[in-house]
Order: sequence, then C-alpha cells, then structure tokens
Amino acid sequence: MKPLRPALLAGIAVVSGVLAWAGAKLWDSVGDLPGIPTAAPVVLAVVAVVLLAAAISIRGRLRAQRDREPDAKGVDPLVAARVVVLGQASALVAALAVGVYGGTGVFLLSLLDQPARKSQAVTAGFTVLAGLAVIVAALWIQHICKLPEDHDDPTAPAPR
Repeated sequence: MKPLRPALLAGIAVVSGVLAWAGAKLWDSVGDLPGIPTAAPVVLAVVAVVLLAAAISIRGRLRAQRDREPDAKGVDPLVAARVVVLGQASALVAALAVGVYGGTGVFLLSLLDQPARKSQAVTAGFTVLAGLAVIVAALWIQHICKLPEDHDDPTAPAPR
C-alpha cells in the first residue's frame, strides 16, 4: 500500500474548489443556489474524532509493544492496515469536501449582505476546518502505522 501524499489531497481540494466556485456562480445566475447542510461540519468532525481516537490507541499500543511492557497488547497488522485504509479513504473524501465547501464558501463571501447566505458561508467555513482535521488525523494515522525500513535484511526485496 502506498502512502497518501498531501500534494494529492491539496490537488483534489483545489480542483474541486474551483469547480464548486464556478458551479455555484453559474447556478446562482440561473436560479437560487441550494443551501449548505448544517450537518456537514458535524459529520466531518465526528470522523476526525474517530480517526484521532484510533491514532492515539494504536500509537499507545505500538509504543507499549516497542518498549516490551508486560501485558502489552500488540497491534494486529491487519487491523493497522484497515485503519490506514479507513484514514486514507476519509482523507480523500475530506479533501473533496474541503474543495467543494471551500469553493462554495468563497462564492458566498460575495453575498454576505443576505443573512441566510452569511450563515451558509459560516457553515461552509466550519466544514472546511472539520475536513482539514480529518485530513490531518488520517495523515497522522498513516505516519504512526508506517513500517520501519529494514536496511540490514539481505533477503528483503530491493526498493524500486
């Protein structure tokens, strides 16, 4: 499994942000732009908290295992791989959400004189912050679960 690169996440966010801004501008010129769901930042914040809790748990168990503490629970490699995959998938979705809500929020900044649009711009801002929290937590999980490189093993396959 290859690590997820922050540049890829930034690219997804930028491209989706530009498309969302253009789509919001076009939609608003044709009709009324739909509202931003208030549950979006809450859902992303919950995902960030779950990923953060998983990262803290795995990090603690890996440290206990590394320090050879008695009665230390190890980390099953399959569980660690599943958590990393969950984190990577969450980061990809969060990058898309950051872009979409960021682009829409930037468009809504031109409509701050309307109270409803001001509220939606604030919601979009909180959604972007929650999405960034998901990305940070996912990248931290990926860092925690990274296997150390073994340079001393002559039977190990050569890196490509």
